Amino acid sequence: MRSSAIRTIAVILLSAGLVFVGNGLLQTMLPMRAELEGFSTGMTGFLGTAYFLGFLAGCVLGPGLIKAVGHIRAFAGVVALLAALILILPVWVHPWASAGLRALTGICLAITFLVIESWLNDQATNDNRGRLISLYIIVTNAGWIAGQLAVNLSDLLGMTLFILVTIAICVAVAPVALTPTREPTPVPDARLDLRGLFGLSMVGTIGCFLVGTAEGAFWSLGPVFGQQRGLAVFEVTLLMGAFVLGGTLSQWPIGQLSDNHDRRWVLLPVVSATVVTGLAIAAAGTLGFSATLVLAAAHGALMIPIYSICLAHVNDRAPAEKFVQVSGGLLLIYAAGAALGPMLAAPLMERAGPGGLFVFVSGVLGLFALLIGYRLVSAGRLARAYPGRYAPAPRTSQSIYEMESAEANLPAPAAEP
Repeated sequence: MRSSAIRTIAVILLSAGLVFVGNGLLQTMLPMRAELEGFSTGMTGFLGTAYFLGFLAGCVLGPGLIKAVGHIRAFAGVVALLAALILILPVWVHPWASAGLRALTGICLAITFLVIESWLNDQATNDNRGRLISLYIIVTNAGWIAGQLAVNLSDLLGMTLFILVTIAICVAVAPVALTPTREPTPVPDARLDLRGLFGLSMVGTIGCFLVGTAEGAFWSLGPVFGQQRGLAVFEVTLLMGAFVLGGTLSQWPIGQLSDNHDRRWVLLPVVSATVVTGLAIAAAGTLGFSATLVLAAAHGALMIPIYSICLAHVNDRAPAEKFVQVSGGLLLIYAAGAALGPMLAAPLMERAGPGGLFVFVSGVLGLFALLIGYRLVSAGRLARAYPGRYAPAPRTSQSIYEMESAEANLPAPAAEP
């Protein structure tokens, strides 16, 4: 690989890492601050819903904006708007104002991810594509964990943490803007064809929605769970970080297993075990922090790969040239579920206590396990003469799926019966 290409990739990864540091800090800090500001758990859940609705809108609107003004202008303009929105959040402390601001930040972050991943895709070749996807996931997950731990740097009710988020996201523009790069290829549109997706795989399509519902609830209310359990701020950030770390370490072994077997037979025990760990966390109030931390890492190790397996399962049955379109549609379904999850989980937490969050997560995934079992019995074994390869899938933008489609460009078997 040429030194110029290596330099460009390093610059893009640096920008991505900084964005995820800022986003990890923001997404962990805001639910905890809402709790301290006296927002109800239901309102905090609605703020999570507002964010994911904005994210969904950004996935749809982003490609048109980028095509109209170009990647660099879109990136700079959206990040400038995002910085302003972040700084308004601690100044305008009102539930409905916060909901509107959260929706706008969701739109801006979705477009930011689109631009970064489009640039990265443009640098990928057949020789480095797989390594580049893996490196991107490592960098972004490390940035996310660093952002979560950065919550401990200052008072949650002060301005400092918001300023740090703004600095990280604004500085992310500089490496890309100041490095000579050609304009990437146009960003693919995110299109939703529910009938086509269900025709390919009912299990994979519904699975993406249910996983989105469970994960949306967790990301929006997980920090509140820790606070209501009496954990210190540092312990809450460790708990959230353990979830991400567990999911990062388990992606490849679980993915390899799903490549060698009917993916539904891998999904069933993984989803079922996630239900068990979720219920264990819900009941772990008397077990102590160390036990809860171990359970959180196990829960993340099981839950985070589920979306990627669902994605691979659907794409196993799609023509190779439809990979990006199918994956983009599944991302929209995931985001719709993520928007619904916090709004449904919050009332359960208010009635049943903090453990209600993980009762909700386990209930949603329990429904998915029942669906998988039903399809295994009713549809029987599926022929997989030309199975695709599993690849860890970020829930960020449809641009990343262009890289994965070229990496796993294999013929597809027949549609699921």
